[in-house]
Amino acid sequence: MEPTPEEYEGDDYEGGVVKKFMYVNRRAPHGTVYAQESLEVVLIGAAFDQDVSVVFLDDGVYQIRKDQDTGAIGTKNFSKTFRALEMYDVEKLYVEKESMEARGMTEDDLNVPVEVKTSEEIGRLMEEQDVVLSF
Repeated sequence: MEPTPEEYEGDDYEGGVVKKFMYVNRRAPHGTVYAQESLEVVLIGAAFDQDVSVVFLDDGVYQIRKDQDTGAIGTKNFSKTFRALEMYDVEKLYVEKESMEARGMTEDDLNVPVEVKTSEEIGRLMEEQDVVLSF
């Protein structure tokens, strides 16, 4: 059976099905393992040539904030690791406008290029996904 356009990704298609995975980051970057584990799962999904997108909302917007200083809490600052997503061809990065505004942040406060979307727009993106994982 011939693949649908959504399943076929040019030369990347080798008989497998390409699924749309959205990873939703809702938690602050430090104090739990959720943010770091999410990043690892995103990189694994991308390594398997899936259609990956990442959303930052609620306190998850802090994960990509510039100039994080984690010295006082004794943890490693891994926020710069999000820049590695580009090497894995993860280019669909979104941040919820309302979450940024509620935390007094703008795009200038972020350390990776993202597309700012309203809550409603992000909801529509979620509906288009095959799999949505929330961290």
